[in-house]
Amino acid sequence: MTNILDGVKLSKQIKQEIKEEVAQYVEKGHRPPHLSAVLVGENGASVTYVDNKIKDCHAVGFKSSLVKLEGTITEEELLQEIKKLNEDETLDGFIVQLPLPDHIDQEKIIMAIKPNKDVDGFHPENFGKMALEMESFLPATPFGIMVMLERYQIPTQGKNVVVIGRSRIVGRPMSILMSRKGNPGDSTVILTHSRTKNLEEYTRKADIVITALGVPHFLKADMIKEGAVVVDVGITRVEDPSKERGFYLAGDVDYPEVSQKASWITPVPGGVGPMTRAMLLKNTMLAYTRKFSLDS
Repeated sequence: MTNILDGVKLSKQIKQEIKEEVAQYVEKGHRPPHLSAVLVGENGASVTYVDNKIKDCHAVGFKSSLVKLEGTITEEELLQEIKKLNEDETLDGFIVQLPLPDHIDQEKIIMAIKPNKDVDGFHPENFGKMALEMESFLPATPFGIMVMLERYQIPTQGKNVVVIGRSRIVGRPMSILMSRKGNPGDSTVILTHSRTKNLEEYTRKADIVITALGVPHFLKADMIKEGAVVVDVGITRVEDPSKERGFYLAGDVDYPEVSQKASWITPVPGGVGPMTRAMLLKNTMLAYTRKFSLDS
């Protein structure tokens, strides 16, 4: 029987824990944590995602703010907005919602964010600290997967893990985290990508497969071994006129087939996505607790 790694249920539990922690700080006379989001342009998926982040903040007792900017803003103007956020002492962390318009250098924007406010965990300083097993803000999606594996007590020590996709937002940090000492971790990790030959030879030997490819239904049942743990990070809109909205959301995994063979699997939607949002709150709470103490 396949078990579901339920991100909706687990994220609600984590948000309740954060809410209770925030209440303790507020009772001591501290201000609530403050998270801000920078939204450039009108990308539909980005607008929805930021709206959900704001709702999450309100649900746990955070203060939230939104910096909404026109898609025609210049790179220099955006850098000035980031400078203001970096210098705002009442702000614990902020995110710049990606993707950005083509005329703006995404790397330059990420580099401009102060590492101690980079709750997305994208700044090279945070990435480097993560690789060196030092305390840092972990990228939210890999962080969410690690917490999910830990809370569902999925054994990882000495396990063979295959990560599909090498993006620096998911795949590459995921491979680093799974190979780190500790639990979850201590795994033997193979990082695969678009140039990997005979990928199924690796996935069929894997105890855990984490796919972040963005190709709907890519991972088939004959590509995994019986009893594997499957974590699906991919989420793609697939056009379907038969659906009321004209599309459905699909993961990288051929869920109906693979779920019959896996021991544990994440659904799409409702798996990794809610955990990503919860970890953004966790990172903000980490930034906040570096400033305040319950004993003070």
